[in-house]
Amino acid sequence: MESKVKEYRLELEMTQKELSKKVGVSRKTINWLKNEKYNPSLILAHKITIMLGKEIINDIFIFDKEDLKK
Repeated sequence: MESKVKEYRLELEMTQKELSKKVGVSRKTINWLKNEKYNPSLILAHKITIMLGKEIINDIFIFDKEDLKK
């Protein structure tokens, strides 16, 4: 799954630590999302989407057919 967390976070001039505190996870989790090493729960994906000023989860997290096979 591709993630645009970093792109939108930087647009808001927000650090990983600031975002992690706002959504209730560790900074390491935000880093894992950036590096596509972690797939968030639906609730976490929703929280991140809202904190980054978006309304649709697919604006931040892009799924492809290969993700569904995992």
